[in-house]
Amino acid sequence: MAKPSASKRIVFTGGSGKAGRHCIPYLLSKGHSVLNVDLAPLPHPTVHTLKADLTDSGQVYNALSSHFHLSHYENPRGPGGVGVEKPDAVIHFAAYARNLLVPDSECFRGNVLSTYNVIEAACKLGVKKVIIASSETTYGVCFAQGEADYHAFPLEEDYDNDPEDTYATSKLCGERCARSFARRFPGTDIYALRIGNVIEPHEYETLFPDFVKKPETRKRNAWSYVDARDLGQICDLCVQKDGLGFQVFNATNDTITTKETTAEVLNKYAPNTPVSREMGDYEAPLSNRKIREVLGFKDEHDWRKYVDV
Repeated sequence: MAKPSASKRIVFTGGSGKAGRHCIPYLLSKGHSVLNVDLAPLPHPTVHTLKADLTDSGQVYNALSSHFHLSHYENPRGPGGVGVEKPDAVIHFAAYARNLLVPDSECFRGNVLSTYNVIEAACKLGVKKVIIASSETTYGVCFAQGEADYHAFPLEEDYDNDPEDTYATSKLCGERCARSFARRFPGTDIYALRIGNVIEPHEYETLFPDFVKKPETRKRNAWSYVDARDLGQICDLCVQKDGLGFQVFNATNDTITTKETTAEVLNKYAPNTPVSREMGDYEAPLSNRKIREVLGFKDEHDWRKYVDV
């Protein structure tokens, strides 16, 4: 039976992590088939996890040209002698997720090399859609030493990113790799998502109340967040939107994580930072305007639905 035109075969790296374990079910709900490539298993009954070291380019090439499930050995042989279709899209979330998990040199090596390997293999295998995880940290304050200010609000994709820490620098290197390969392989779309503070459903109860009560603690995250399920929607929108070449998108929800208005929060906690345009009353300082206007993102999981203010 032919698959629906919107259904895609997606290789998702890092799908067992905090974000991936919510993004993959969303992608499945949209009719896509997914292979998870990770060192840890994903407890999902229909998604196979292929263990691979993404800093090894040979393993990456094999993973991106792999069967998605044991049952696929029943497929007829194709022109190349095997019954393996190339994926329609690759979503690369696998990484050391922050500083201080491993020494800085290993964080940089692992994140940059794995991103390079995934993008290179995808492009050379003829995959026309690659989505990579960049980070809110590239805006330079999240892991800055001591007190630091943003250049201007809102934080948008044309910002002059100048982080000082290793993790954020590794993510900027990934963006540069993406831009380079998109130029080298015309017709290939490579989108980098600057992902905000990822919130899982249970964390609205365990973490979010303090976000609201203590806004002074949230400057490093620009008083912004992304619901892990809405991040799945963003991934799906990226898969469906063709023809943009290299793009960077902030991946956040619509609103600031405070009861106070955006203007009140910025005036109180970032008085020295200019505001470059008029902002909505409760617009997130790490603005998602581009994904709303270009991709059609609709905020489904506003934090106010789950937290009593």
